[in-house]
Amino acid sequence: MDDVQAPKVNGKVERVVKPPPDYGFKLKLNHKYPEKWKQAATVRLKQLPQLLPLAYRYVSFFARTTRGGRRPMMDYVNMQTGKQIYGVPIGGIGGGSMNRGFRGEFCRYSLRPGIYEYETVLANQFILTIQDATGKTVYHQVLSTESKPKCLKSWKWGFDGSKASYTGLYPRAWTTYDIEDHKVRLTCRQVSPVIPNNYKDSSLPCVVFIWDVENRSDQDLYVSVTFTFRNGNGNKISDKEGDKWNEHFDGDDDVSGVMIHQEINGMPCTYAISSRSRDGVKVTRTLSFDPTGDGEQIWEDLETDGKLDERSIRTSPKTDGAIAAAVSSRVLVKADQTEEVEFSLVWDMPKIQFHFKMREYLRYYTKYFYEPERSAAPEISRYALTSYKSWEKDIDDWQREVLDDPGLPEWYKSALFNELYFVTDGGTIWIRSDDSDDYPDSDLRKEYGRFAYLEGHEYRMYNTYDVHFYAAFALAQLWPKLQAVLQYEFRDTINVEDTTVWTTLYDGAKLARKIKGSVPHDIGDPYEEPFKLINSYPVHDVSEWRDLNPKYVLSCYRDYKLSGDVEYLRDLWPVIKQVMDVSLTWDKDGDGLIENGGFPDQTYDTWVMTGNSAYCGGLWLAALKCVSKIAEILGHEEDQKRYLETLEKGKAAFETNLWNGKYYNFDTAKKTYSKTIMSDQLCGQWFLQASGFGHEVFPEDKVKSALETIYENNVMKYKNGTQGAVNGYMPSGGIDTLTIQSEEMWTGVTYGLAALMIHEGMPEIGFKTAEGVYRTVYEKIGMGFESPEALYENKFYRAIGYMRPLSIWAMQHAWRASKAKST
Repeated sequence: MDDVQAPKVNGKVERVVKPPPDYGFKLKLNHKYPEKWKQAATVRLKQLPQLLPLAYRYVSFFARTTRGGRRPMMDYVNMQTGKQIYGVPIGGIGGGSMNRGFRGEFCRYSLRPGIYEYETVLANQFILTIQDATGKTVYHQVLSTESKPKCLKSWKWGFDGSKASYTGLYPRAWTTYDIEDHKVRLTCRQVSPVIPNNYKDSSLPCVVFIWDVENRSDQDLYVSVTFTFRNGNGNKISDKEGDKWNEHFDGDDDVSGVMIHQEINGMPCTYAISSRSRDGVKVTRTLSFDPTGDGEQIWEDLETDGKLDERSIRTSPKTDGAIAAAVSSRVLVKADQTEEVEFSLVWDMPKIQFHFKMREYLRYYTKYFYEPERSAAPEISRYALTSYKSWEKDIDDWQREVLDDPGLPEWYKSALFNELYFVTDGGTIWIRSDDSDDYPDSDLRKEYGRFAYLEGHEYRMYNTYDVHFYAAFALAQLWPKLQAVLQYEFRDTINVEDTTVWTTLYDGAKLARKIKGSVPHDIGDPYEEPFKLINSYPVHDVSEWRDLNPKYVLSCYRDYKLSGDVEYLRDLWPVIKQVMDVSLTWDKDGDGLIENGGFPDQTYDTWVMTGNSAYCGGLWLAALKCVSKIAEILGHEEDQKRYLETLEKGKAAFETNLWNGKYYNFDTAKKTYSKTIMSDQLCGQWFLQASGFGHEVFPEDKVKSALETIYENNVMKYKNGTQGAVNGYMPSGGIDTLTIQSEEMWTGVTYGLAALMIHEGMPEIGFKTAEGVYRTVYEKIGMGFESPEALYENKFYRAIGYMRPLSIWAMQHAWRASKAKST
């Protein structure tokens, strides 16, 4: 979204500022959300027998973990409550991230791999100074609504939030400030380099802030915008540790700025703030100041002449205290004209380690920008400031398909892109492979590295596969090579064995951490050593989970249908066949349909399925259909025949055992809850539709009947259709309260359900079903950019900042497919 260049007026090119987009997350900076929910819920009396033994064992597990200086991968003692402040995060993918709140706060840092810090850093600000033509300062203000700062009290705080508005449309955001007394309007455009299929730029740890300054008065004005930034990542303890020092830098393309050198948990990290001197823009810098003091010197410098007092010294003394820097850009804005100033922020943290420090990794961006003896931050700064216009063009081209589509609802256009925030802000790591990985030349990880993101900000397990299964529609469509390297990573873990014995929290069983021949639950905990210590989830015996193996097979075939890469299937075929054969051992009666084990052996990990189940049985049948097709493609005729024979038997058993005339029963336990209407009962059919199949496995009339039943009950009888689809609804009426998860509404599952509705020619109810998720999360309870896994009917949510809502990209995939069918 570059400025439009109009014809010259009096010999000068007149810049016309394009307004923020019509669609996105839009708020005034003084916005108050109508409701504030909490991350806690009252456990019902009937749910206690299942949960009390688990809670007892969890207390012991928590104590053992924290004694070792770690935090448990699910910390139920120190759960976060949403702050209702967040906005579009800054940075690319896998280089560490920061969130930037809708009021401009720099908050929720995730620079240490997989670990979040939730403090807002007060010293990181933009300051506006306006002077008249004589040089007299007529306006001097921090552009922050903060009114009671604990430091920097010489600065003028408390900008009126009613005079500013925010639009977030990931990976960009716009904040417009109206300085009415001086007829000045500023628009800050925040641009991060997140671009589909651009693996270089999307990996960069940087953001650009472009400030359009409109002088709507009849007087010429000098306008200065100053960017201040301090060391640290919001951790009050570690921010004080180690030496820090600042350094000026000057580069090509008139870029100049200040670096802040430091370590974060022992890992070198350099911040760089910079601007460009061009088109009459004068850049000045303050090498260092104390961000915990009153800030008087820097404030007076700006107030005096709109510039910082730049001295000849280029490197500050080392300090073990806090340190900050400032960069200011000053420009003359003639009456009724517009000018522009640009800033970049870079965080160069090239080498990372996890808690156990078993290996040091280079982040993926170092493939393009890396200086072993000094920071690459100046070069990344220059690249960002000279490339952001091409980034914006690419982002516009990508998003236009959605934003210009009259068939799509307005709320969806915001939801689709803003839920993608998690790709940047999901504790994401993207690292380079090296010779020690010993990958063959054909392995995509040699070129595209290794990729992982957390199950959730609080559920710190990387690449949790039962959840990624839903979320992967984002990667598979936008960065398919990252989805592929993740699949290769899991391929290599299937036959890994870890004989370390641990005690499962659910039932107290003692068993090996990782069983050979099983798809792992996750790739590891950042408080341990991901990629080396896999399966960090100690709640259940995940080698017996019924959904992991079929989900791997379904994902392989879905990826193939999107890419057309037969070699990908060929590479994965041995483990595809292996995990299908393992799953077949769960068919105890030989009818072609697997049975559940009578414990929560799937992604709903408090919800017990016994015998045949609609959820796992449906996934299994869908996997049989896909694996038979893979065998056909690869020329394995005997395997194809065997899988098809099993499929035919399984289809008959599924219909006989689970169909009740309107929908598929939850399971065959012959309990009252066995007939609960499960919103996710057609998950297998969703993936078949997404993979180009129709109703070869599940009859069309029954699919539509089940979807109509879910819509009538789980959607419309749950909060009057305004909050997604509750997981379980009793046919006799009322939410299924058997377990905490049956009465939850899962945001990502609802998006997946909506995608199936669209595939099945029911887009109106699909969008209606999904709309309740977005309206509740983003507009009602202020949980945007930290979408939780689950909402309860009222007042409570669970697991903030969760991976599964990325499944909204399955809706876009379904919408494209439905449009293709109609043309």
